[in-house]
Amino acid sequence: MKSFVLIEPGKVGWHDSPAPVLTPFGAILRPIAVAPCSSDVHTVFGGGSRKAPNLILGHECVAEILEIGELVQDFKPGEIVAVPAITPNWRDLGIQEHNFKHASAPFSGHQLGRSQPGVFAEKFLIPDADTTLARIPEGVSVKQALMCVDVVTTGFTGAEYADIQFGDTVVVMGIGPIGLMAVEGARHLGAARIIAVGTRPVCVKLAREFGATDILDYRTGDIVEQVKAMTGGLGADSVIICGGQDEAFAQAIDMVRYGIGTVSNVNYFGGTGSLPFPKFSGGRGMAGKTIHTELAQGGRVRIERMMQMVRFGRIHPEKLVTHQLFGLDKIEDALYLMKEKPQDLVKVMVQINWE
Repeated sequence: MKSFVLIEPGKVGWHDSPAPVLTPFGAILRPIAVAPCSSDVHTVFGGGSRKAPNLILGHECVAEILEIGELVQDFKPGEIVAVPAITPNWRDLGIQEHNFKHASAPFSGHQLGRSQPGVFAEKFLIPDADTTLARIPEGVSVKQALMCVDVVTTGFTGAEYADIQFGDTVVVMGIGPIGLMAVEGARHLGAARIIAVGTRPVCVKLAREFGATDILDYRTGDIVEQVKAMTGGLGADSVIICGGQDEAFAQAIDMVRYGIGTVSNVNYFGGTGSLPFPKFSGGRGMAGKTIHTELAQGGRVRIERMMQMVRFGRIHPEKLVTHQLFGLDKIEDALYLMKEKPQDLVKVMVQINWE
């Protein structure tokens, strides 16, 4: 079958891959809408762990069910479903320890396009349909559902782990699609002041629509000093890192409050080595600042909850889709759009019509 694969680090292309084999609890699906992600860009161009030869890429997808295994109870062929980007093996023993993201190995929850074939193909397998696939509620569009499978849940994860209290001041570092949903999530969790760090006009406009009260331009001066000045020297109650280079990690620690401040990171820091931890603003190890480093929450229940937020008009993630392409063969163009990030891009969606 036709599939879009990682040929080798830095090189992608189309490949004739083996068709997926149905499993008893699984489902075989074909994508009807996909969205390349910054994580796909990192996988291809950013190094990282070794991947299988000709690994099929992709983990953001809405799809049609073609076949179901004999033990699947809740779904049937012909249904259109949202496919979560994070797909834990719910039968791993670590799940019983509430280790939903790294149950059997580091990143074991993030399998699609990483440790198992992804969704950029004519067909793909989800090994456990009932615990993974998410039913799309009435009134939620394909575009909205597609944004929920990764972008919405990741941004909201960043906000949830920031321990936001009513009336808090929250900084969101990086207002790409994940950061924009972190802004939205922080607003829903009760943040009073949301300081969004970013410069691209299309993202600044959306950040304000989603709840940012202030926009901080890193080109106009040191962002730590700007945040300190905006908060009377105290710093922010919470900082959510959704973008930036290695120095962003130290900057977040610098700008968050002593004693009760929380740093929540959902950003991917590529390469090897170490992230900087500032001794002074870290209280020489005793600042009382909490740091969370989190992979997005996934699974069926989580994504169905995200789509309920859409259904009842609480969030509008479709605004993130600034570019739309048509046809399976446009996935490569979409990936390079995400890599090059033109000024008017937030997310690109590829719609596939199989008729």
